[in-house]
Amino acid sequence: MPETIPETMPEEMPDALVVEDDQHTLNALATLVELEGFSVRTARTLEAAAESLQHFAPHVVLSDLHLPDGRGIELLQKLPQPNNIEFILITGEASVDTAVEALRLGAYDYLTKPVDEPRLKALLANVNRTRDLKEEISELRGELKSMGRFGSMIGTSAPMQELYSLLEKVAPTNATVFLKGESGTGKELAAETVHQLSRRRRARFVAVNCGAVSPTLIESQLFGHERGAFTGADRQHRGLFEQADGGTLFLDEVTEMPLDLQVKLLRVLETNQVTRVGGQETIPVDARIVAATNRDPFEAVAEGQFREDLLYRLRVFPIDLPPLRLRSGDVELLADHFLKLNCQDSQQSKAFSQDALNALIKYPWHGNVRELRNVVQRAFIVGGDTLESKDLPPEILQGAPKHRANPRELQPGMSIAEAERVLITTTLEAHKGDKKSAAEALGISLKTLYNRLNAYSQDASEGVV
Repeated sequence: MPETIPETMPEEMPDALVVEDDQHTLNALATLVELEGFSVRTARTLEAAAESLQHFAPHVVLSDLHLPDGRGIELLQKLPQPNNIEFILITGEASVDTAVEALRLGAYDYLTKPVDEPRLKALLANVNRTRDLKEEISELRGELKSMGRFGSMIGTSAPMQELYSLLEKVAPTNATVFLKGESGTGKELAAETVHQLSRRRRARFVAVNCGAVSPTLIESQLFGHERGAFTGADRQHRGLFEQADGGTLFLDEVTEMPLDLQVKLLRVLETNQVTRVGGQETIPVDARIVAATNRDPFEAVAEGQFREDLLYRLRVFPIDLPPLRLRSGDVELLADHFLKLNCQDSQQSKAFSQDALNALIKYPWHGNVRELRNVVQRAFIVGGDTLESKDLPPEILQGAPKHRANPRELQPGMSIAEAERVLITTTLEAHKGDKKSAAEALGISLKTLYNRLNAYSQDASEGVV
């Protein structure tokens, strides 16, 4: 007898639950979802939807915000746990607060009425890809529990666990993320993590420090320029928005951006189009924005240094990064990590003594992870096979004084390079970010000031959280 060839099993259709009280709208939505290859169930009330979810685990739930017996967003708390169900909120009010609430509770995305059919199709097409992504994130969280890592970020403390949770929720969406944290807390690494865990991870991650680029150059750097647009523009240049098309653009120290450029940035964010300097053509761009600052953005608005409308456009999903002094238990983990990196680079084997580790743990780390990294590198250079407390800088051994001076004040024993850095940054703050005025007060050229700030920015980007 000829060999029987088994029939190929058809691929199982993904399931969807559509929740909408208006019957006409419900029928239209259900039809659209079915056309995208989903098996659809429907419900017209919160109670009926919750009842359905007790016996049915769809791949995606699309729910109207306002239902006769409650808010559709309440379904997020009624989803079975753990779950890989994607939740899409549909609302007639384009409220940023509602969107942020939904995203924080774990929503995949949201749509406004009338529903944009191409956008709905794009969201549904990404549902299965996002499910795969969530599995990757679950593996990362398993790695965190066993090794104290989340991607390239390091730490097992409660504040870091909370940070990981927020990054995990927002990464698969297209929401704009606004990171706030002290210098050295690892804002760029957090931004890279958002990119790496997003659907855009195969495209480019592009970063720029808005405070370290000359005001005369930053517009060209962001939006590009045409040949001959200004002296020295001998060729066409694609700006960072174009370079990040399909990926993520990280705007570090965004509150230091010149006011006139803030207007142009706001326009780009609203239209998703850029016009190169010296050009007339508008170029469509699709870059997810992650912005960051080490200062209170509302203070910058109050002082007239940052546009309020731009702040609210960027601050869709705000995240605060914890300072190292509040990350109990992470200092030893990070110190060991930095020591291993130094050992690998030099092919040596070294370890901390318990006394040295105790001194590191007691220190308040006002310079955060970057300061710890530098201290470990210094100890590695001066110490033997076992790094003792005597190999640490004197201020580390003194621990945390009861009334510590401003960490950015000049201190005895500080290196000349660090003293210069303190002098430049504090002078810049005293002149409220006015670089020209600060350069005049320091007695240096504006170009020298920008060179120094750019060097500090590059140093900051090398930190690990």
